[in-house]
Amino acid sequence: MGNLQVNSTAAPAASSWQSQSAAQPSASQAREKEDTSQTICEMMKDAKEKADATREKFNSIKPKPRYGDAPLEAYSRLARARRPAEVNAAAGYARRQIARLKAAKQTDPDNAKRIQAAINQLQKAVQRAGKKNRELNREKLDQDRQKKLIQEKRSREARRQKQELLRKQAMRRIRESGYLREAEVDNRMQSHIAAVDMELREQAQKLASSIQPSMEAVAQQYAADSAAMALPEELPPAPAGGEINLQA
Repeated sequence: MGNLQVNSTAAPAASSWQSQSAAQPSASQAREKEDTSQTICEMMKDAKEKADATREKFNSIKPKPRYGDAPLEAYSRLARARRPAEVNAAAGYARRQIARLKAAKQTDPDNAKRIQAAINQLQKAVQRAGKKNRELNREKLDQDRQKKLIQEKRSREARRQKQELLRKQAMRRIRESGYLREAEVDNRMQSHIAAVDMELREQAQKLASSIQPSMEAVAQQYAADSAAMALPEELPPAPAGGEINLQA
């Protein structure tokens, strides 16, 4: 039997086959990576658009709270009060609104400053109601004194007492109208401050979103990481110089 020696070109063939096999999965994986990235981006965009649309619809339907109306109503009732019972009723309304706004402050932190301003005005209304009760009591004593002077035929003193009473009542009404104007000015100022705060928050959110990585970049990175994890193991290199010796 002789020796049969086959000099083969197995090494170049194996190397070529390996490079072709490595190239084909790379192109396929690149396409899958691109498709996955586009799909995730589209899903994230759709979800964000739906969330924004739902939020805008809810905000447009939801009535905006008017926290500044409570102090205005309390001062209006206080100005209309002519008897201590009516003054007490106005003070009771202010106290109920204070309790309501304190609860609203816990559930609406975005408007906490405006709510606190309304609470402060209502607390002033309660204090001013107590002052008005004292003034009404003094006015009642002045009226009784005036009647007594008339009965005693002390006309000059009775006229002087009446003039003093009218002056006190006029000053009280001026103060009460000033209270109402004060509440109106404070309400407008708090509305302006709330609008400025809202604009500043929106600008801060836009700035934060511009600094943070975009959704597309996050999705592409996620797709790249997923594709890298799914890559098959590399084929072992083919032996160099492959000769196949067959001996019979």
